[in-house]
Amino acid sequence: MPVALITGSARGIGAAVAARLRDNGWDVVAADRDPSPVGRPVICDVADEASVVALIAGIRISEGRLDALICNAGINIRKPLADLSLAEWSSVLGTNLTSTFLLVRAAEPLLRAANGAVVTIASTRAHMSEPYTEAYAASKGGLVALTHALAISLGPEVRVNCVSPGWIATKGPAPSAMEHAFHPAGRVGTAEDVAALVAFLVGPDSRFITGSEFVIDGGVTRKMIYPD
Repeated sequence: MPVALITGSARGIGAAVAARLRDNGWDVVAADRDPSPVGRPVICDVADEASVVALIAGIRISEGRLDALICNAGINIRKPLADLSLAEWSSVLGTNLTSTFLLVRAAEPLLRAANGAVVTIASTRAHMSEPYTEAYAASKGGLVALTHALAISLGPEVRVNCVSPGWIATKGPAPSAMEHAFHPAGRVGTAEDVAALVAFLVGPDSRFITGSEFVIDGGVTRKMIYPD
C-alpha cells in the first residue's frame, strides 16, 4: 500500500488531502503541531530540523516507505511592514518555505526508492498580494521556485509539482452569494477541490508532469477587474 506524508494536516486543506488519499487506499502519516483526525498522527514542528529528521526516521521504521510528500503546513502573520519583526518574518519563512527544504532533504532516499512524488502547497499570493502580507507572499513565491528546482534535481525518480490555491473556504462564515459570483467558476473553492488535484498529482495518471505550478482559484487571477 502506498504511503503519503501530509504536513499541516490537522485541519483545512491538509485534513482534506489526508482524507482523500486515505479514501483512495493510501496509508497516511499526518504531521502537524496539533493532532490530526486522519491517518497516523505525528506531532511535529516542520520548521525545526531535528523534528523533521525524527519524523522521517519514524516513517522509515513504521511504514518502511514513502511514496508521496505533501508540503502543506503554513502560517501567516499579517502586520504593517514597520511592525513586522525579524523573528515573525523568519517564523513564516521557516514554516512555509524552509520546511519543504528540510522535509525533501530528509525524505529524498525514501522518495527515490519509491519513484515518489512531492506536492508543495503555495498560493495565488505568489502572484498577487493584499496589503501587509510580505512574509507570506515571499514564502509562497519561494515555494513556486523551489518546486521547479527540486523537480530538476530529483528527477527522473521523483516528480515535484506545486498547487497554488486561491480563495478556499476552510473556516469562518460561509461565503456570500456575491463572493461566489466574483469567481468565474461561479463559487468559492473548497478544501476538497484542492485535495482532488493533489490526489491526481501524486497518482499514476500524472507521471509526465513535473516542475509545474497548478493555480486552482476558480479563474480569479485571470479576471480583469476595473474600478466602479
